[in-house]
Amino acid sequence: MIIIPAIDLKDGFCVRLAQGDFNRTTVYDGDPVAVAKRWEEEGAQRIHLVDLDGSLAGKPKNKEVIARIVAQVGIPVEVGGGIRNRETIEEYLKMGVRWVILGTAAVRDEKFFAQACRSYQGHVILGLDAIEGKIAIQGWTEKEKIDAIELAKRYTDYGMDSIIYTDIKRDGMKTGLNVEETRRLAEAVNVPVIASGGVAGLEDIVRLMEVAHIGIAGVIIGRALYTGDISLAEAIAITTGGAP
Repeated sequence: MIIIPAIDLKDGFCVRLAQGDFNRTTVYDGDPVAVAKRWEEEGAQRIHLVDLDGSLAGKPKNKEVIARIVAQVGIPVEVGGGIRNRETIEEYLKMGVRWVILGTAAVRDEKFFAQACRSYQGHVILGLDAIEGKIAIQGWTEKEKIDAIELAKRYTDYGMDSIIYTDIKRDGMKTGLNVEETRRLAEAVNVPVIASGGVAGLEDIVRLMEVAHIGIAGVIIGRALYTGDISLAEAIAITTGGAP
């Protein structure tokens, strides 16, 4: 299981939202490239990028910043937010992005998602963002009556690389990871699951490691890294068997 630092992009800045609310934004750094390089230097094996503006607009809005990050770090990058068509997928992959995350597009158009998985095998991640187990899309501004686990089970044979499961109510709140729902999802599908949302301290990493063998491949950490509540090096040490 790997630790994946998150960089959320809004207006070119590195920010964090509280429960996905664009009106509750905290700016942490004006240079996302420097942030990405810092996480790489501290041992990250992957970077998680989200184009928050793009998620609302339905098209990339922080593409230039993402391109600079990809060009200046030597570790793989995954990108989500505003990816709604093949052209955007191809542009990101040609840029050097390793994985594209499809959320809104996957929920709205199952056929498109299936075709994307086939065409870009190994490069498509399903982004499942949920409130009380139900899917939310369009930058989390639209709530659906679709059960996240049931959707994942329906999509599981399309050939996606993995699933990122985010508990929106916990995201950016440091209230603790929803280990139970993450475990339920991992047990229900045959693809790797990446946990996200609400990581507050090293105890969350320890709890997740206890069920990682079920099929949990990683955990995304955002606010807790920026506030210093979690040291990236200590979190990585837990996943590699070292002392925290």
